[in-house]
Amino acid sequence: MSKQVKVVLDAMGGDYAPKETVKGAVEALEASKDIHLILTGKEDEIKKELENYPNYDKNRLEIINATEVIGFNEQPVEAIRGKKDSSLVVGMKLLKKGEADAFVSAGSTGAILVGGQLLVGRLKGIERSPLAPLLPTKKGQSLLIDCGANVDSKASNLVQFAQMGSIYMKNIVGIENPKVAIVNVGVEEEKGNKLVKEAFPLLRECKDINFVGSVEAKEIPEGNVDVIVCDAFVGNVILKLYEGLGKTFLGLMKEAIYANTKSKIGGALIKGSLKESLKNFNVNASDVGGAPMLGLKGLVIKSHGSSDSKEIMNAILQCIAFSENDINTKISESISVKAE
Repeated sequence: MSKQVKVVLDAMGGDYAPKETVKGAVEALEASKDIHLILTGKEDEIKKELENYPNYDKNRLEIINATEVIGFNEQPVEAIRGKKDSSLVVGMKLLKKGEADAFVSAGSTGAILVGGQLLVGRLKGIERSPLAPLLPTKKGQSLLIDCGANVDSKASNLVQFAQMGSIYMKNIVGIENPKVAIVNVGVEEEKGNKLVKEAFPLLRECKDINFVGSVEAKEIPEGNVDVIVCDAFVGNVILKLYEGLGKTFLGLMKEAIYANTKSKIGGALIKGSLKESLKNFNVNASDVGGAPMLGLKGLVIKSHGSSDSKEIMNAILQCIAFSENDINTKISESISVKAE
């Protein structure tokens, strides 16, 4: 039997907490015997939700009471410093102390990013910790790094993002020599803003990565590159447009199919082929889980604020592969040591 991965779940984080977070926790326990969960939050509310699942494995789930909750509209730094008994802060401190292997939350993005930096802390030599979600593409998945943690990045930050992203894609997704590209307004090296122009030659000279040059945003869905490097401002715009466009596109397809009897018949005829064609290009975040913050001393996974139980479950299960592949050690050996 493999070693159990101990995951802290912020049971009060998210639009539908604690109902969906607790349900996701139970589903994760059912899906894998390699998970041990610690739920932080208001104990009475968590226990009330657990009453709906009398058969969950009580030996692999524990509750640590936390009386406060950090809301989505609170100022992140003030919230982290002021609400020391919040489910988020209590959970991250457990990770910091080594009492857990990972932390998962669908709570405030800002608070999670600040907490990751201030409470969990970065690995030695890591300048910034990026948020890195997987984007669905025509060919599979690509890692977008950074999408929200560092709006004002330096060229050296982008190089480390590329290195960490390559390690993640190789060990978690299984791409042996992941292709790395920087987001740009054209494929020519001389194009781009100051940050891109400074980062481009550094990325090209970095021997740890397979740098293939620039990628324009319109090319990202094709999946020709595996690691998409940018600062968080650009990354967040790409991510939000991706999500919105995917939702709109699927909505328009459904409207067209159900418009009249003839289109319904046609829709039924192509349903199987369409489903197969769109299998790789999956815009459902529930099947992905969450975005990891890379470069921290412990794994932090950020799920969507609107996460349902399936997305919470998958975010928890993500932690198994991260732990089994010892991603933090690989990042330290590849990047941190060189900074000494």
